[in-house]
Amino acid sequence: MLLGFSGGIDSTFLAVVAAQAVPPGHFLAVMGVSPSLGAVQHAHARQIAAEHGIPLREIGTDELEHPDYRANRLDRCYFCKQTLWRHLDAIREAEGWQVIIDGTNADDLGEHRPGLQAGREAAIRSPLAELGWRKSEIREASRELGIESWDAPAAPCLASRLTPHLTVTADRLAQVGQAEAFLRSLGVAGDLRVRHLGFSARIEVVPDQFDLLDANWSAITARLEALGFLDTVRDPRGYRRGALTTSGS
Repeated sequence: MLLGFSGGIDSTFLAVVAAQAVPPGHFLAVMGVSPSLGAVQHAHARQIAAEHGIPLREIGTDELEHPDYRANRLDRCYFCKQTLWRHLDAIREAEGWQVIIDGTNADDLGEHRPGLQAGREAAIRSPLAELGWRKSEIREASRELGIESWDAPAAPCLASRLTPHLTVTADRLAQVGQAEAFLRSLGVAGDLRVRHLGFSARIEVVPDQFDLLDANWSAITARLEALGFLDTVRDPRGYRRGALTTSGS
């Protein structure tokens, strides 16, 4: 089997289990690499694979060449996943793999996730969802397996930070990725989003991180200004799932 591997807790759990249970040569984790993958997430995925003996292949994906992806409508994820599954299916066909799986879980099925439709169209299997596993169960099982990131916050692709209909470009993705990496370097923990609003940035963190942001606010605004943001604000409501859209970003 081939696994669409993102480094998130769901696909990581599947990858660790498969690396332990599936005979060598019968399982491969494949990670799509493009400007929408943050450098921090990329490095983390590589580290997880190395630590747990996960056979990993990285491939370049070209979703930014798709005009419907760049348009950044609420169905953007459909075109991203469609691109990813096209690349994995080419590997499957060329090398004789039998099935492609992903980390979709049972909770995902109740959310607005256009990418799920792309998976259905490509005949992608979702073993966690098929078994009814919820996110909380995956985290607990990951903790028991010694997966260090079992309680890590979700880290969807960088494009999810761009306000809807703001064109997705490599430069804007880099702005967001570098801004979030800088905030992490200051010690920001938990859920974090730098929302790209076009010319300004809105920072969302969990409330217990407000004091850390405020103590470093001058450095933060200077860094984000250097990245090209004309204005930076901290959302007083804190991190909220799906704050830009209803897509659960």
